[in-house]
Amino acid sequence: MRKLTTTLLCVAALLPASWANAQVITKEQQQQVEKKGLGGGKGTVDAAFAFTRDKAKADEAIKELSWLTIKPGDSIGYHQHKDNEDAYIIVSGTGTFKDADGKDYPVKAGDITIVRKGQSHGLTNSGKEPLVVVDVIAAQQ
Repeated sequence: MRKLTTTLLCVAALLPASWANAQVITKEQQQQVEKKGLGGGKGTVDAAFAFTRDKAKADEAIKELSWLTIKPGDSIGYHQHKDNEDAYIIVSGTGTFKDADGKDYPVKAGDITIVRKGQSHGLTNSGKEPLVVVDVIAAQQ
């Protein structure tokens, strides 16, 4: 029985995240990616994706969910969202958010930004520590 349990646990660890509890994506299951020049920005953004747009089902509103870490001086370039909406939840660090009108706003831990379909935005780490953001991209069917 113990051998069977160990074997089942090993097999379960190899299954894709979508086969596990879809409501929980552990840190270990997240896809780690370095994004150079994200949205036309400067430097490299370290991303940890729970899932990406190509994995979301058509009837699911949340299309992409990730942690983004932006190094001091680096940025996500000013870009437009043609088919979806995007929210940044600032977890730690400080930055400058450029809104749809091109106006800059200081952001810090606890702040939330949102850009609606058709609008543009960008984010720069203007601080001395990494800027950590939860990024939620959603779209209507």
